[in-house]
Amino acid sequence: MHNNEIRYFMAVASTGSLSAASQQLFVAVSAISRQIQRLESRLGVPLFERHARGMVLNDAGHILENHVRRSMADMELAIAEIEGLKSARQTTIRIVCTDGIGFNLLPTLIAKFRRQHATVNFVLTVGSARQVPDLVRNGECDVALKFSLAPEHGVQVIASFSAPFLAVMQGTHPLASRDFQLADLNAYPIVLPDQAATVRQLFDLSCRMNGVFIDPLFTCNHFSTLYAFLLDTPDAIVICSHFSVLYSARRDGLQVKSINMDQLSQRTLQIQTEVNKPLTSVLNDFCAFLRHELETQDALFRQTYRFQGG
Repeated sequence: MHNNEIRYFMAVASTGSLSAASQQLFVAVSAISRQIQRLESRLGVPLFERHARGMVLNDAGHILENHVRRSMADMELAIAEIEGLKSARQTTIRIVCTDGIGFNLLPTLIAKFRRQHATVNFVLTVGSARQVPDLVRNGECDVALKFSLAPEHGVQVIASFSAPFLAVMQGTHPLASRDFQLADLNAYPIVLPDQAATVRQLFDLSCRMNGVFIDPLFTCNHFSTLYAFLLDTPDAIVICSHFSVLYSARRDGLQVKSINMDQLSQRTLQIQTEVNKPLTSVLNDFCAFLRHELETQDALFRQTYRFQGG
């Protein structure tokens, strides 16, 4: 395929119309249209659905766009590695994660890694549980961390850790010093992420299975907001994974309590990469660091707070 065909195709795919692509590329609409038609003829299938207001990628178009973006990312990675051989240029690692992981866990892990690898830069994108695997499959990141309730298709899982939901509260909370059941939470203000979060889905499922109805006092799609509310509300309880508070619970004087229920062990924290994509030396070091640090801190946290859930 010719470079112009691909270049014009990507411009139309990103802008949604021939006229917008023309303005972006400073090329006549007719020239772009001819190149798109030539590319479709070469492939033997249409790549766009043509509408009065513009052009939308069809299934074949999405496949081509994903492969082109992945090839472009691989080329940028190769160029960066080659230039890194010639200079002290910094290497960038692109990470995606879900919200609970981006709150405190990943910033702490990145800071620890950079103490030994000062020339590494990071770009972190926080997405939903549905978005993160797509970003991995499309080659738009180097590594991902996310909570998962089921096996992920089209991604390579290089490490997995049990991540049941727990009740996190201030150390002075009435439940902090005793065991309790799910129904006991009804007596206190419960703080939950929204329904898009896997921890909320697991919590709601557990409530239904046990015939318990809990109406949360506060719901938000940002864990940092829930956490700030918890610190300012002595009787509140936030439902989350211990990985979300792995480095902050002890610092902030919080108590973390497990609720012994079999279904709570369904969720895992996964480290994911793109299938069959070779890891650079730096990325391989970072993934090894993540796995070792999470294994170590997970065991220490469970010992400190005396829970074995999952």
